[in-house]
Amino acid sequence: MRKFFKTVAIVTVFSVCEKFLGFVYRIYMSRTVGAEGVGMYQVALSVFAFILIASCSGTPITVSRLMTKYKSEGKRENVNKIITAGLTVTLLTVLPVCVLCLVFGKRFAFLFADARCLDIFTVLLPGLVFTSLYSVLRGVFWGNKDFMPYSVIELLEEICMIIAGILLIGRAADAFDGAFRAGVAVLISYIFSFSLAAGVFLLRKNRLTNPKGEFLPLLSAAAPVTAMRTATSLSVSMVSVILPLQLVKAGFTQSQSMILYGAALGQAMPVLSIPTTLISSFIIVLVPEISESFYGKKNSVLKTDVEKSVRFTALLTLLFIPVFTVCGEETGIIIFDSYECGSFLSASAFLMVFMGLSSVTTSILNSIGLEKKSLLITAAGGALMLLSVWLLPKFFGIYALLFGLSFLYVLTAALNLAVIKKQCPEKPKYYRFLLKACAATVPSVILGFMLKKMLLPLLGTFFTFLTLAAALSVFTALLFFGAGLLDFSIVKAFSFGKRRKKSGKPEKTGLPQKTV
Repeated sequence: MRKFFKTVAIVTVFSVCEKFLGFVYRIYMSRTVGAEGVGMYQVALSVFAFILIASCSGTPITVSRLMTKYKSEGKRENVNKIITAGLTVTLLTVLPVCVLCLVFGKRFAFLFADARCLDIFTVLLPGLVFTSLYSVLRGVFWGNKDFMPYSVIELLEEICMIIAGILLIGRAADAFDGAFRAGVAVLISYIFSFSLAAGVFLLRKNRLTNPKGEFLPLLSAAAPVTAMRTATSLSVSMVSVILPLQLVKAGFTQSQSMILYGAALGQAMPVLSIPTTLISSFIIVLVPEISESFYGKKNSVLKTDVEKSVRFTALLTLLFIPVFTVCGEETGIIIFDSYECGSFLSASAFLMVFMGLSSVTTSILNSIGLEKKSLLITAAGGALMLLSVWLLPKFFGIYALLFGLSFLYVLTAALNLAVIKKQCPEKPKYYRFLLKACAATVPSVILGFMLKKMLLPLLGTFFTFLTLAAALSVFTALLFFGAGLLDFSIVKAFSFGKRRKKSGKPEKTGLPQKTV
């Protein structure tokens, strides 16, 4: 098993375990504190996430990319400098923000549709320092292609949160108390993961040094990424404020609006994110590979890697769409005992492919120094999403969010793909493949609804879901094989770097090399 695929497999195993445990915990929390409690927790977490992202989200990936760049250029002495600069900038940014929010917290109550969310947000706030510093250390692991510590720490952080959460939430008096205790569990997990990462950082003999000369390169490269992610997070955070308020204006009670919001964002979205979660490990390993090909001017390798990344993402995400389109309602009832969640999940299942493509293409753009273009694209999608949740709830209720998410992910994926194709010296080819792959899922959806109509009266909700999930997954995969989109050598094909290892020489592209 070659190195790249082995690394992806290891990271994927840890990531799947982590996300599975988190998903089970979300089910436990939903059934313990209810959709209203999940809604309050989700609102507070969204605002916290926005502050975290606005403070330092561009720093980890920039540290990772600049480490790769300096190594490829033979500037080893700059690697420790950029690490120190990243930690310094992060600490100087998040510490004042944290203190400001703690001191003047009550002045920010207007950010929450439900005033009770402010207390949950406040208990999360000290975690801002710990998790932001950990995120930079995580970027160091990526830059060194040292993925095992990262994977283990992420898994242990999730386990820590779950154990703390179960111990605390089980004693909750009501929905608010349960959501508050869930926030305490998150804080505990942040302190735990930072402590572990700092220990591994020192054991790996990384060292801090004078960062002179690296602040400007770091800030100029990190600012567009931070701005892009801030724009996305701002959109989500504003949705957490705007959507419940607009639902109340549309005639729902405050409690009903929080239940609908919790069902859509707190319950359905984690399910919709399953395929993107599965490719996250692939993206983590991919980023330094793409950067290395780009800065090493290996244009043919870059083209091949981009094509494989897009195709792999499309096939994996499309495999899930027929299952959740047909069985979305059953999924919501079985997992969360929520019909509202199931209805939203079924209607929005098609977004899975665009969420996956948006994630992988954004990472590719950031890997090759196109952070500013990625920022503009994301900002445009976020603006349209906000416009949707502001104007459409009176017509479509909670499904105004579906329109908004469609604008965000479809627009981002489409424009990212166009920019990547334009910027690569050797043009990647993926549009025809994507169209064929999407078309191949249509027969699966049609077959699924036909089978569901026959099986549901006979097998009931649970066994109908299991039967259809297995049957539609196999049928969709067979359609991919039949359409020539997938073959049994797919694993072998995803071993990036095969040609590089065999030849030991730079590849000839036949095209002029771009100056980076």
